[in-house]
Amino acid sequence: MKFAPVVLSSLLFVAASACAQAPVECPSLPASSGLQWQQQVQSGFLICRAATGDGREVLSLMLSQRDPGIPLTRSLRQEKGSFAGESMYWYQPDLGGQEPPGYAERRISVVKLDKGRYAQIALYPDSSQELGTLQQLAQGMNLTPSAVADGR
Repeated sequence: MKFAPVVLSSLLFVAASACAQAPVECPSLPASSGLQWQQQVQSGFLICRAATGDGREVLSLMLSQRDPGIPLTRSLRQEKGSFAGESMYWYQPDLGGQEPPGYAERRISVVKLDKGRYAQIALYPDSSQELGTLQQLAQGMNLTPSAVADGR
């Protein structure tokens, strides 16, 4: 009977060590944001979805080595901003003429990062105030490999 607790504690130690060594893929979110990442890794890209405590998705970030090829037309251009140290513009998404509830505040952008990497960022706020908050959050994200690995 003394053998089972030793085996169990050894398994827990191995599992904890494996979790501690798992690479952090999505950039960290400030604790004050109240958001949590839901991460999905696919071949050639990573999708990070930030959701509120009640499960509402408010931000998605796709990191890829390929250009997402989303047409961002000047007529839909909105605010100027930055992401991962790169200047960019936010656009209203082209939904083919449809304007669902909250459309006026939705934003999307694609940023070419160093070494042929791309970031596609989409914001789904429920108000203009939340839009500003999410844009500031995105502007403060650090995507350098060491920062992501360190969870910053």
